[in-house]
Amino acid sequence: MKRRIQASLCFIFTHWLLSFFFFANTSIAQQLPFGKGKAAAGKQYVLAFYNVENLFDIYNDPATQDDDFTPGGRLQWTKERYQTKLKNISTIISRIESYAPDILGLCEIENKQVLEDLVNTDYLRFKDYGIAHYDSPDERGIDVALLYKRYAFKPLVTKAYPVNIAGDKTRDILLVSGILGGKDTLHVLVCHFPSRSGGLEASAPKRMEAARTVRLIIEAIRAGDPDANIVVMGDFNDEPTDASIWDGLKARPHSFDLASDELYNAMGVLDYLQEGSYCYRGNWQMLDQIILSPPLVNPGNRLHYKIGSARIFNPDYMREKTGEYQGYPLRTYAGDKYLGGYSDHFPVYIILEQVQTTP
Repeated sequence: MKRRIQASLCFIFTHWLLSFFFFANTSIAQQLPFGKGKAAAGKQYVLAFYNVENLFDIYNDPATQDDDFTPGGRLQWTKERYQTKLKNISTIISRIESYAPDILGLCEIENKQVLEDLVNTDYLRFKDYGIAHYDSPDERGIDVALLYKRYAFKPLVTKAYPVNIAGDKTRDILLVSGILGGKDTLHVLVCHFPSRSGGLEASAPKRMEAARTVRLIIEAIRAGDPDANIVVMGDFNDEPTDASIWDGLKARPHSFDLASDELYNAMGVLDYLQEGSYCYRGNWQMLDQIILSPPLVNPGNRLHYKIGSARIFNPDYMREKTGEYQGYPLRTYAGDKYLGGYSDHFPVYIILEQVQTTP
């Protein structure tokens, strides 16, 4: 509660009143020192994250616990239902900020094949998405992945980092480092922290270990480039004021006066406004977040976060219309009942601006 109050005060009295006013004045913005030369109209890139909730194929993998997601399994996961899921998820992706994200992190995908099926749907096949993916050790067989439009982002390095938890297997942390817009190096980490299974407090150390792994990756990147542009996105199974985010990642809900080892949580304001990407027992939770290194919230940098651009994509057609869960995300199953929806999470996204300069 103390953290939430501190975050709220910081945001309300400084972020909106100062930052928003400053950037609303275009005459001031045009004079910002974007390197040498005069700032010119630039390019915007949409970065999003989406927990797609159990995007499984219909085939049994003996190495994982996927029996429910087979035609003869408990959920009767048929080819028709799989195709409906692909259509639904691809529809949502194609409508984020009207034209589909340039970079999209995903979690709860079973394997490389379901990603290939997804990017080849009618809604996405002309987006020319590339795929970064590794099989993770998760018992259920679910992984994280990154999709990227090839014309916008050119990966140079991809690597999966394990989260070492005694007696448990969880998703890796995916790192994809590349060039955005032919100009700026960008490092993207995609996460799916351990769940709250077993209770919030009992499971908290697992998420803290995942946060520690992310911090080690960030420190390794910064050792080579202290001003690195880093984006951490994922389903953290914790909210912005929970320990793994606040203490583990050192992510703050304000973009001013960040210490050198702190990060900016772009979803902090949405959390304060009691919005959420996931609903549990009537309580909206901001589990899906996009977090930025300080250089990306410096308006003097050529590549920077567009102030106030953090959003949850949650149109009415993605919500339950009636019943006990009215207003919740419309998911694929409610228990064993097939609903034919999208996911139990809403996607989140931000916009990065890349300013062009003239000599």
